[in-house]
Amino acid sequence: MVAFVDAHRATYGVEPICAVLPIAPSTYYEQKARQADPTRLPARAQREARLRPEIERVWRSHRRVYGAKKIWKQLHRESIPVARCTVARLMRTLGLRGVVRGRRVRTTIPDGLAERPRDLVQRQFHASRPNQLWVADLTYVATWRGFVYVAFVVDVFSRRILGWRAANSLRSDLDRDALEQALYDRDTDADLVHHSDRGGQPRFNRSLQHGVVASIVVGRSVLRQGSAT
Repeated sequence: MVAFVDAHRATYGVEPICAVLPIAPSTYYEQKARQADPTRLPARAQREARLRPEIERVWRSHRRVYGAKKIWKQLHRESIPVARCTVARLMRTLGLRGVVRGRRVRTTIPDGLAERPRDLVQRQFHASRPNQLWVADLTYVATWRGFVYVAFVVDVFSRRILGWRAANSLRSDLDRDALEQALYDRDTDADLVHHSDRGGQPRFNRSLQHGVVASIVVGRSVLRQGSAT
């Protein structure tokens, strides 16, 4: 906002611009005075101005892999007292990030050559009644004992979770079990669309098709399977 006033003050003047913008003329002049004399800055701002180059120095000197915790410990070793949360906040403002260890989990590995159902929803996730549109997904949660994979089926109309399953491995039948639980939970006597993504594993679509066949065999619903493009 100060830069905007600087760019137009020669044409309109400071006070008329401040009368339109949500800034007082005294605030503008104080900011300009602080730019000219950094000693007028608040003590916290002055301290953070000294900390920023120190944080970046430690980050660069350690091959740009240190995160907030390690930089915080290194600064304390160098007798530079600072809170860990302050280091993390200043790193965000500087755009600095450390390297995160651990394996990266991919729950969506689509097979471009595999045949999949048509997208019957076209990103229109709306329903005017229950059992009109179900959406399914599979995600994971990191715990102290490892990753837990969760598959769930949600009724778009009520936002209720109809079926879910959790396991410590990404089984190909995890989504099918969640779908079968949803089918047993609801008596679906109308045309129903079940929408999911393109699959968490190469066998994901096959297991969903198994769930569709099972639903028709037990006579509980006429389920049309759709998937995201």
